[in-house]
Amino acid sequence: MRTGWRKPAVILTCGGIILMLALGTRQSFGLYLRPMSMDLGWGREVFSFAIALQNLVWGFAMPFAGAVADRFGAGRVLVVGGLAYALGLAAMSQATTPLAFNVAAGLLVGLGLACTGFGVVLAVVARAFPPEKRSVAVGLTGAAGSFGQFAMLPASAGLIGAYGWLMALMFLAALSLLMIPLGGALAGRNTAALENTLSLRSALAEAMGHRGLWLLTASFFVCGFQTVFVMTHFPAYLVDRGLSPAQGMSALATIGLFNIAGSYFAGSLGARFSRKWLLAGIYALRAVAMALFIFLPISLVGVYVFAAVLGFTWLATVPLTNSLVGQIFGVKYLSTLFSITWLGHQVGGFAGAWSGGVVFDATGSYLPVWLGAIALSLVAAALCVPIDERTIERHAAPSVA
Repeated sequence: MRTGWRKPAVILTCGGIILMLALGTRQSFGLYLRPMSMDLGWGREVFSFAIALQNLVWGFAMPFAGAVADRFGAGRVLVVGGLAYALGLAAMSQATTPLAFNVAAGLLVGLGLACTGFGVVLAVVARAFPPEKRSVAVGLTGAAGSFGQFAMLPASAGLIGAYGWLMALMFLAALSLLMIPLGGALAGRNTAALENTLSLRSALAEAMGHRGLWLLTASFFVCGFQTVFVMTHFPAYLVDRGLSPAQGMSALATIGLFNIAGSYFAGSLGARFSRKWLLAGIYALRAVAMALFIFLPISLVGVYVFAAVLGFTWLATVPLTNSLVGQIFGVKYLSTLFSITWLGHQVGGFAGAWSGGVVFDATGSYLPVWLGAIALSLVAAALCVPIDERTIERHAAPSVA
């Protein structure tokens, strides 16, 4: 049980605001692609590679951030993350070469996201609630992160329009520093360590030998490919098809708005129904939505309907995957184990962001990437079906290595 002021409701609220700031800022990066590329004389591949690198750094750094949070508490990890995020955003505003932009947007922001994102925050929230309330609590926290996308997209667009992209990035850098004091609510001891005596090495060996972890990681690759491709290239794609930049921003904001409901309902449904079947349904729905969107004539109504459907499934995979990892392996090392599955998501994000820029610069079209995203969605749905959702029974605690 939590004592003092760090009650479950406080942890959920502060964790949700941290995700709102971290993810909302990150989701707005697509708005900077066209103005920065034009002002700095870059092709879209330069910006796309930096965002792709960001996702890769986020993915590879998150298991280490999760392990530190599991061992020593999340507070110090969130401090490092908030500082790295702020420094990265400030450096993005001053970058004039692709290398400097890669260091800023790719390395520093990627590290910041690894320390302030899902792996660290959701594990603390999950451990603060009993098993029967865990999925709903994680869903609510994810919904707060989704609200950040809805709220910060128009805010970023307004800042870019009024003051330019440089000052907009500086404002976001200052705002990201708020994550540091909010992280105080998530500091403290990992009380789940009392559940069993399983060492981290033994927990990793156990998880690596479980097929479900690899199936979740592979399906999460597809989620990352789709969401990061859309986040990075969707506004530019819509402008290329004849819509205005404001309508492109509104479409991304619509994704964020419906993402709020999707994250919450995914967590709620995950408390009542099979999480693997819910995940399979989400990936199948995405495939249908994307196919209809790219093959039907473009229209503003169609764009918003597609954005709403995609938004409802956008981060709905996160509370389900996080809760499923906790359901199978327990929550003692949830930050570490979920971060491993998240690595798959981020490798997919790297492929989605970069391939969008490379394919567009080579062909002048995003169509091959859309077709790949549809095919991958069907593969992900099939991968979720054979996952064994049963909790691992440990008849005797392994000795500490």
